[in-house]
Amino acid sequence: MRTVSAPTALVAAALALTSCGAADQPTASPGKSVILITPNPVGTNSFLQLSVKGAETAAKEIGASFKLYESKDPTSIAQNLDAAVRAKPTVIVGVSFSFDDLFATVPKQHSGQQFLQVDSCAKDQAANLTCVSFREHEAAYLAGVEAGMLSKSGKLGVVAALDSPFVHRWIDPFFAGAKSVNPSVTGTPLYVGGNNPFSDPARAKSQAQTLTGQGADIVAAAASAGNQGVFEGVAGAGAKAFGVDVNQCAQSPGTVIDNVLKHVDVAESAAIKDIAAGRAGGVKVYGLKEGGVGVNALDGDLASSGCTVASAPDVVTKVKQVRDDIVAGRITVADPLAG
Repeated sequence: MRTVSAPTALVAAALALTSCGAADQPTASPGKSVILITPNPVGTNSFLQLSVKGAETAAKEIGASFKLYESKDPTSIAQNLDAAVRAKPTVIVGVSFSFDDLFATVPKQHSGQQFLQVDSCAKDQAANLTCVSFREHEAAYLAGVEAGMLSKSGKLGVVAALDSPFVHRWIDPFFAGAKSVNPSVTGTPLYVGGNNPFSDPARAKSQAQTLTGQGADIVAAAASAGNQGVFEGVAGAGAKAFGVDVNQCAQSPGTVIDNVLKHVDVAESAAIKDIAAGRAGGVKVYGLKEGGVGVNALDGDLASSGCTVASAPDVVTKVKQVRDDIVAGRITVADPLAG
């Protein structure tokens, strides 16, 4: 996930350039096909791994071929998008808000091509652009409830990739959830930043160490591929952490309390199958009610998850109650993007 302000001109310029990760792709694909474009190399990024899993699963189920175009910067995103358009697949999938600018224009220029944007949606959405987004702030609030109940120092931290409204969906609700059960807790966010904010474990570890040095005994990781650095920094101080997107408890046994889960693969796969079946367009939002986000404390296999919250049944009971209250509308979690 990287914020991109790629001008539309990049797409036109890309016509004369070889696409990154797509140099040997044909100009047309027979039959059904799915092309997934990531904003960064997939590597150990669990969010992008989920997006690949979702697209591969859908492609298999609809009998389509699958191709992955990995990008590394705004220019290569534009180049890969141009190559994908020329390949004329059944659907072109772009992951994250890094595609907001390009998907505001390119789908309108190619009305016969179907596009899917995962985890964001371009403004002034074209009819041939389908969007899937999530209410991840609801799950972050649940993680905050856990942190508020388990913290002994009353000091919490978050190591996040960037200081942006979208990333604050993992920060502000986390602190709000904690304060809902322990009004005296304080929360401090620190940011990875730099040239590679979503894949810099060393910088993420340093920020985690700063937070634990200030007395934080629980630090939530929201640094994508940098999360392992957060876990290492926290474990070294004898503190606890939260992961994101998938179950990351096994990455640092005994350190990770729980994870802010986002079932990107399930939602993306469903959207691709809908598009292939002729049900394209619009925006579908997945929250706690739809089962699109959650925490491991809500799962039936919690006992085998490796997450330390499994040994705190009172916390699990509280989390389930708060989940039910959010789904029923008795608790409304403020969305940082809305304000």
